[in-house]
Amino acid sequence: MAGHDHHHDYLSLCLCDLIRLLWSMVLPCVYLSLVLALLLFLLVMGVRIWLQKSRKARLAQNSSPTVAFFHPYCNAGGGGERVLWCALRALQNRYPNVLFVVYSGDQGVTGEQILEGAQQRFNIRLPHPVTFIFLKNRLLVEASSYPHFTLLGQSMGSMFLGWEALTAFVPDLYMDSMGYAFTLPIFRYLGGCRVGSYVHYPTVSTDMLSVVRERNPRFNNADYISANPLLSMAKVMYYCAFALIYGLAGSCSDVVMVNSTWTLGHILALWRAPSRTGVVYPPCDVRSFLNIPLEDEVEGEGLDDRKCHSIVSVGQFRPEKDHRLQIRAFRKLLDRKGVGPGGRDSLRLVLIGGCRNQEDDDRVLMLRGLCQELGVTERVEFKLNVPFDELKRELVDATIGLHTMWNEHFGIGVVECMAAGTVILAHKSGGPKLDIVVPYEGGQTGFLADSEDSYATAMETILALSPSARLEIRRNARRSVDRFSDQEFDTSFLSSMESLMGKLE
Repeated sequence: MAGHDHHHDYLSLCLCDLIRLLWSMVLPCVYLSLVLALLLFLLVMGVRIWLQKSRKARLAQNSSPTVAFFHPYCNAGGGGERVLWCALRALQNRYPNVLFVVYSGDQGVTGEQILEGAQQRFNIRLPHPVTFIFLKNRLLVEASSYPHFTLLGQSMGSMFLGWEALTAFVPDLYMDSMGYAFTLPIFRYLGGCRVGSYVHYPTVSTDMLSVVRERNPRFNNADYISANPLLSMAKVMYYCAFALIYGLAGSCSDVVMVNSTWTLGHILALWRAPSRTGVVYPPCDVRSFLNIPLEDEVEGEGLDDRKCHSIVSVGQFRPEKDHRLQIRAFRKLLDRKGVGPGGRDSLRLVLIGGCRNQEDDDRVLMLRGLCQELGVTERVEFKLNVPFDELKRELVDATIGLHTMWNEHFGIGVVECMAAGTVILAHKSGGPKLDIVVPYEGGQTGFLADSEDSYATAMETILALSPSARLEIRRNARRSVDRFSDQEFDTSFLSSMESLMGKLE
């Protein structure tokens, strides 16, 4: 018994000594934390003063204020690039005395070539020159550079790329037009710039969390993770922590523009800046299509008498666009059609889109391989980085406009298909469901689907409609897309930017 008491007293002494040791370390740890915080503050202020000197030296040579857009993939041919060039055009027309800069990660091209590409692809010509700052480390934001923890890797990489941009040129106003929210605090706190952002798609969302929680395999949730409950739980925790940091970075923005109702809901939940956030629908070149008569289908030969029905998809060859679903659904449609007039030989799938990098080029090769595997190579055509005139010609000749991206933030390609007079078939989620393929004055504007079978069924239904029924849907769709025109974008974008631009002049 005495031995037991002695052992108990010994443990008590050890515990007391441990508590004293920990308590004696509290004050030094507090001092150390304060010293480190002071050193960090001095470092940030030193960097900020150095960068401010660079900006003052620039202003001494040219007193015109400068607005810089961060768009590492500005030479790509997607909807985000159309927003960039329309935004620049609107600002240049409204503020002719302001200088504009674009941070580009493209290599092997000149600024003139980039602008010429914008003219060919989007039919957009800027009224005044812009200065291009070419960044050398775009690889830091490539998804292929981070096989694991891709979101974190790309976000950290964007901070380093943003630092390269800031040290190359310090603007008065910084605009992130590609969704790299982690660059916002770099320019605001180190560069002393006012900052704004146009968000196409939240880097992380509650929908992504639900996919992991429900253990559904998708392009951003590997099979081995969805099959393992522990890995799924760890990924949910990783997403939650990332969402918190992402929200803090995004909240640095003085003005936040989002491209759809779907994006608005997620950004409000993550960035928590409702007074600074608003919807600005992206610009869609509907005017180029509105002069095309829709009555062609019912005059002379009916559409059902055509030798070929083309089903056209418009979108960059990124994994989330889910071109595999389009090809597989098209194969199911072919299986349901017989031979002869109006049969499978009359159908053609045309995939139109841009390739940003080697990863996208490799994806196109994979899709070609899938076509060969499914035996549809002769019925599927790929058209990469096509000029605007060719895009317009394909859409005008198409019967169906096809879109398959789950939770597409908006869907410029969907709007263009509707304006061109195709019968749109879009994914039943995101922007197409909430903002675009919605009834117009009580009339149907298109179709929605969410699986191979439902897509094949919807395509079969559209092809079986009478020309007059299709014409009614096409008319409703065309009238409904006026709210997505370049003119509407210019008005909304300039209104949102007024608070920032007014302080530059």
